[in-house]
Amino acid sequence: MKRFWIGIIMVVFLVVIAGCSDKEKPEDALKAYLANWEDMNFEKMYQNLSQQSKKEIRKKEFVERYNDIYKGIEAKNLQIDGIVDSKNEEETKGDSVTFKYHVKMETVAGPIEFTYHATLVKEKNESDRNWFVEWKPALIFPSLEKGEKVAVETLEAARGEISDRNGSGLAINAKANVIGIVPEKLGDETADSKEKLSDLLGITTDEINQKLNASWVKPNSFVPLATLPPDEENLQPYFEIPGVAAQGKIVRTYPFGASTAHLTGYVREVTAEQLAELQEKGYAAGDIIGKTGLEKIFEEKLRGKNGGHIYIKKSDGSFKETLAKADPVSGEDIQLTIDANLQQEIYDQLKGDAGTAAAIDPKTGAVLSLISSPSYDPNAFIRGLSDEQWKEWSDNPEEPFLNRFTNRYAPGSVFKTITAAVGLKSGVTDPEKVRHIEGLRWTKDKSWGDYYVTRVHDKTSVNLRDAFVYSDNIYFAQEALEMGKDTFLTEAKAFGFEEELPIPFSIEPSKLSNDGINSEAQLADSAYGQGEVMMSALHLALAYTPFVNEGDLLSPYLLKDEGERTVWKENLIEPKTAELIKGDLIQVVEDPNGTAHGAYIPGMTIAGKSGTAEIKKNKDDKKGTENGWFIGFDTEDNELLLAMMIEDVKELGGSGYVVPKARDVFKSLQ
Repeated sequence: MKRFWIGIIMVVFLVVIAGCSDKEKPEDALKAYLANWEDMNFEKMYQNLSQQSKKEIRKKEFVERYNDIYKGIEAKNLQIDGIVDSKNEEETKGDSVTFKYHVKMETVAGPIEFTYHATLVKEKNESDRNWFVEWKPALIFPSLEKGEKVAVETLEAARGEISDRNGSGLAINAKANVIGIVPEKLGDETADSKEKLSDLLGITTDEINQKLNASWVKPNSFVPLATLPPDEENLQPYFEIPGVAAQGKIVRTYPFGASTAHLTGYVREVTAEQLAELQEKGYAAGDIIGKTGLEKIFEEKLRGKNGGHIYIKKSDGSFKETLAKADPVSGEDIQLTIDANLQQEIYDQLKGDAGTAAAIDPKTGAVLSLISSPSYDPNAFIRGLSDEQWKEWSDNPEEPFLNRFTNRYAPGSVFKTITAAVGLKSGVTDPEKVRHIEGLRWTKDKSWGDYYVTRVHDKTSVNLRDAFVYSDNIYFAQEALEMGKDTFLTEAKAFGFEEELPIPFSIEPSKLSNDGINSEAQLADSAYGQGEVMMSALHLALAYTPFVNEGDLLSPYLLKDEGERTVWKENLIEPKTAELIKGDLIQVVEDPNGTAHGAYIPGMTIAGKSGTAEIKKNKDDKKGTENGWFIGFDTEDNELLLAMMIEDVKELGGSGYVVPKARDVFKSLQ
């Protein structure tokens, strides 16, 4: 019996001991709370709060507050460690105990790190848990008190600017006024006010209503409608309309407008689709991003890095304390070799014609202008593009959004300088040799069937100089046939065909053929820039640099700080060959019979070549069009080498329509 009672006592003792060992220790409760915090599982965190704390803050409010704060500050890599060793643990006071903890995180404004303390209280509970956190706002950030808020401000980085060789702005950040409406102040004459504003801003009332009906708009919201040009400073006509207000803003501005649109491109607000891919790079809703042109190409350099300011606001909205701050880092400025005034001059000469032009410094290879016409005003995308304007540009058959200076075209007769250089180098072409040619058509023999080569001037005796002056297709076709396709292709290719141009823009390499020259007729056509020969305006301009640089073909560069004179093809032709062809090109302009005599300017010595490239399916295609070319350079000052092309000049006089325009560009330099 004695043993029986001893056994009962032992069992009871073990049960009591086991029950006591299952009771939660305060440090375990703290670790659970901090673990849920580190995992940002705020609902489970709430379960660790004391009953008094739960009375003071409801679960929904608790979870939303933590979510809003951590999302707003973009908290990452959250690390929270409890400090529960004897050195840091305060003495237990009745049913409460206080522990220190350490918080560390990365935020939009940089790192935040602090040490604070949490008090746990002992409460009766049906579960095994009996220690709970006494919550207060200071547990989020030590200086945060009841009624105060954590605020986040993005400190926007200034976008880098793009300027020309002389420092003139091509893409800049300028002050401008944004015109908008505060809905609750529209008054009774709402329709009349919208109509007046529509007329002033050049947008429809439907567009105004669409913006006013956006989901975020409240009665007291400022709803932006359009950004005014920087030079429009008189706002009184707008303020006379009820409900209209203005806000100052720094906006991307393109001072040279349409003339540089395809060069600079433009920026737009990042789309939701782009944001899904770019969030990791620091982009956020509302950020702008380069859409086209150099704005897109140099996006990473130009955009800079936004800063951030995380701070505590008092209950009255005033500033209390900074928690973290990172200053913005401005984007890099980019200076080009472009001459903005020359760019504008060349663009104005094209006067809306569909075409392109490239100008370079013939002694250095610096790109002075890249033109695409027709164009559009990139400022419209920043200040508010109306549906009507977008439709007009989109439906325009001449495609103002098409960047023509990155395209390739059949060069026509301006290619003949390359054929002459190849012929002289190979020894086939003798500048004094006279070819006797009868009529305006020539066929080698019966093997050509009904195929023939044509020319414009019926000159019986033709040497190299005459062939240039009169732009004789038959002469150059015969020279190429005598060279043979292998020599022609090998030596012509050395002018940079099938090679990429080392500039930021992506321009497909020029080509001499699609898949080799497969017939004598194709070889003949290729000799005067037809067949399958395709070149960009910039490459054509570069192909003329050997005639300025004693046979060296220069490489282009567009960035002023990174570029310098670089020879792309050294000793491509002999100096005497370069001088000979340059002399013939001078005669093309100065000889009254020259096809480019329209470029003659008294007091200047212009060397140049005109050309008309036929764009048609075959010889009998009457509906085909013609592109007119002129390439020329000033042989005395050597400041400008210009390649200009205008599309569809068949009814405008062929290349004769282009030459005077190029002449006027050279005259502007006098």
